Amino acid sequence: MSVPNVDPSHQPNASAKEATRPSPATEGLDKSGERVREMFRQIAPRYDVMNHLLSLNIDKWWRRKAVQTLKIQGDDPILDLCCGTGDLAIAIADAAGADVQVIGSDFCHAMLEIARVKEAKRTRDTAGGSGRHTIPFLEADSMAMPFDDDSFQCVTVAFGLRNIANTDQGLSEMARVCKPGGQVLVLEFSQPTLPVLKQAYNFYFRHVLPRIGQWMARNDKSAYEYLPESVGKFPCGDALAGRMRDVGLQHVTFRPLTLGVATIYVGEKPGGKTDHAEMAAHREREALVAT
Repeated sequence: MSVPNVDPSHQPNASAKEATRPSPATEGLDKSGERVREMFRQIAPRYDVMNHLLSLNIDKWWRRKAVQTLKIQGDDPILDLCCGTGDLAIAIADAAGADVQVIGSDFCHAMLEIARVKEAKRTRDTAGGSGRHTIPFLEADSMAMPFDDDSFQCVTVAFGLRNIANTDQGLSEMARVCKPGGQVLVLEFSQPTLPVLKQAYNFYFRHVLPRIGQWMARNDKSAYEYLPESVGKFPCGDALAGRMRDVGLQHVTFRPLTLGVATIYVGEKPGGKTDHAEMAAHREREALVAT
């Protein structure tokens, strides 16, 4: 098993980049690091219960489909950024097997504390964690991650990319730390395309969800007003796939889930064995034509 290097001098708190570089995708929406961090700190204790209830537990199925999409090979590590309370990181680790180290990172300390409790409980409940490595949950800025280039075979993010102040910088960091030939996977909310469903979806997100969230979280409803606003202004489908290509990823595909309420996007970092094989085959074809 290989473990990526982590920069011990990395300072995760209050990144100036997060506070000052808005994403072109969400202009007009306040996604400053301090605002988003405080919002998630307030809702952290009931975050999981609210997510499962408000999505009718469909979010669990979405994560399972994301894990099934990953092509995990060998023992190179996997990174789940914006990991929140750790659900996707834990699901990946359980599926990856004993030799693969999964790492979770997030910039909200309160969410990471819940993730660590979950992982510790899982380890106790399964007599040592079924033999797999314990997940370290690190506090880190997703726009300046403390990992070397080409460190992970897969880099994932679930429902967190739209919360990064600069979407393109977040995608660029995901591509940077991914190994050549590795996968970058994004699971994110999206906009349904069927007119009737889209209208019902927008009504629920804008009028019902904030009130339920406020009641459950005993918090001002700004966090659950932010959710529909951030989803509505975030690129989806071809637009987000194009942003992934713009940071250098190739073979980018996307798959809508639950009639387009969520979407899985996958891209590959160039330079893997497949690329070399394709180049060799291309040169061989050119040589045959030349003769």
